[in-house]
Amino acid sequence: MANRLAHATSPYLLQHADNPVDWWQWEPAAFEEARRRNVPVFLSVGYSACHWCHVLAHESFEDEATAAYMNEHFVSVKVDREERPDVDAVYMEAVQAATGQGGWPMSVFLTPDAEPFYFGTYFPPVPRHGMPAFRQVLEGVHGAWADRRDEVAEVAGKIARDLAERELSYGDAQAPGEEELAQALLGLTREYDAQHGGFGGAPKFPPSMVLEFLLRHHARTGSEGALQMAIDTGERMARGGIYDQLGGGFARYSVDREWVVPHFEKMLYDNALLCRVYAHLWRSTGSELARRVALETADFMVRELRTSEGGFASALDADSDDGNGKHVEGAYYVWTPGQLAEVLGADAEFAAHHFGVTEEGTFEEGASVLQLPRHEGAFDAGKFDGIRSRLLAARAGRPAPGRDDKIVAAWNGLAVAALAETGAYFGRPDLVEAAIGAADLLVRLHMDDRARLARTSKDGRAGANAGVLEDYADVAEGFLTLAGVTGEGVWLEFAGFLLDHVLAQFTDSESGALYDTAADAERLIRRPQDPTDNATPSGWSAAAGALLSYAAQTGAEPHRTAAERALGVVKALGPRVPRFTGWGLAVAEALVDGPREIAVVGPAEDPATAELHRAALLGTAPGAVVAVGAAESDELPLLAGRPLAGGLPSAYVCRNFTCDAPTSDVQRLREAVGGGNAV
Repeated sequence: MANRLAHATSPYLLQHADNPVDWWQWEPAAFEEARRRNVPVFLSVGYSACHWCHVLAHESFEDEATAAYMNEHFVSVKVDREERPDVDAVYMEAVQAATGQGGWPMSVFLTPDAEPFYFGTYFPPVPRHGMPAFRQVLEGVHGAWADRRDEVAEVAGKIARDLAERELSYGDAQAPGEEELAQALLGLTREYDAQHGGFGGAPKFPPSMVLEFLLRHHARTGSEGALQMAIDTGERMARGGIYDQLGGGFARYSVDREWVVPHFEKMLYDNALLCRVYAHLWRSTGSELARRVALETADFMVRELRTSEGGFASALDADSDDGNGKHVEGAYYVWTPGQLAEVLGADAEFAAHHFGVTEEGTFEEGASVLQLPRHEGAFDAGKFDGIRSRLLAARAGRPAPGRDDKIVAAWNGLAVAALAETGAYFGRPDLVEAAIGAADLLVRLHMDDRARLARTSKDGRAGANAGVLEDYADVAEGFLTLAGVTGEGVWLEFAGFLLDHVLAQFTDSESGALYDTAADAERLIRRPQDPTDNATPSGWSAAAGALLSYAAQTGAEPHRTAAERALGVVKALGPRVPRFTGWGLAVAEALVDGPREIAVVGPAEDPATAELHRAALLGTAPGAVVAVGAAESDELPLLAGRPLAGGLPSAYVCRNFTCDAPTSDVQRLREAVGGGNAV
């Protein structure tokens, strides 16, 4: 019999709808029930593509005896962290403070006042590797609640007070300048893995936001060291097992420092960010590998993540059926020499050599994750492409990983930006159309008549959870990018609505600090506030970037001032923890550079206008904004008062709306905006 989660819109919650656990969603009624029954709340937080979340569910939440104990002694609340990042952030902060580590599934025990008092992540069904069994944890917490209530209340109250007092004081500090950006680069150099690319050891995550900073820093300063770290890291990831060598797109992270074996889940946000990074890497270097990876990643998103409504689904699972009825991590992606032979016949040896497939394997049970290592000597590219196509077709016959069809506003904003730019760079109007389709969905379904955003939607129905700061910032970023690519002023207007809401609801007017939830959002035990990047740009740094770009497009001084004030936290944190402030550092590079404002005026049907527009988009000047349209048009502020020069399509390069002389010469424009090596 289904539990209360049967009515949820989250695919993750729906995965637990048939558990014998009497789950509640996060809602006041759950805490009222705990208060009425005088029992603690068990909070379980995860997401649909989380491998260990599935393991815990199978081992414990599907077990009748365990569920019966939970139902008798607790009110159990299940949360999808992707729907409620605010709930996840508040209690993850408590978990990390108490245990020194975090992760998902997150398991937290709360009082009926939502104050946490005991923490953990995954617990096994029996004691293992120093971890207690889940049933032991349940019994221990119940015993403490029943016999030592005063002690539990004291601990919970202290934790709640400590969390509530954690306020950041970095707002309104001066934005970082050249000195801080140079210090951040030095810090990254110290942490750089010169042998394998990337930063730090295992597990190793794609440093997409740091790579954006490195590319922008090189564009502004000419630092060859910054560029080389970006090039080498991009190549190592693209040739490694973290990249899907057949279907394109990146897995969440590598379990080793060599990028060989991934954790196989594929997230929309990673692929949107990395698609854009590789497009920018190509823009700076002309690398054919970067071009191929950008396009393949874009095609992966459109082919496998686009929903029937035009948005992009959140994720593909790491696990899938191995063909024998067992759900196994990576089963869809890995190969043995025998499997290659079944598909390729005489070409199997060639494929095994070039993809690094061995008898010993690089994964489990003799299977290998496909890689693309360098090989000396002649290479038959045509033959290799044919083999890739044959293997991809054969793989399509395997049971596919499950897809989380939930549309997350922020991640779709990132996808809009990536697809719009990639389509414009490489002459792929279909990708630009895909970006427009997702942007249309965000306006139509996620935005209300007051420009308030819903965090998620599914199957054409908006979810009940309010958007958080990253939703407003990343969707605005997508709209601003789309305005630059299409020349359609409506996207700039929509971005302005969202950013006005950021100023009104998410910004501390006295300090300039930003919060992750709106002033009128549900009150938790702490109002979450985190300026550091994690898997995606922090809402704080993403908002600073969008505010700065909007100000460059419109001349809006309040938005520029807000961006500068918000960047004060980057001055404080960037030189100390550059790996976790990459996007803030990238935005700071744009501020130091201007950013440059490029207005391209001319008839839309004139090829010279299109050529100037493309040169403007391919400029590497950090954070440069582009407007294109008819001369002296009022649709985009950058075009107002900009006539044709000599009657020809023309480009104006400006800073703070003060412009150089207009030019109709494409090469001169390239020189003015940093043309890179793209062709």
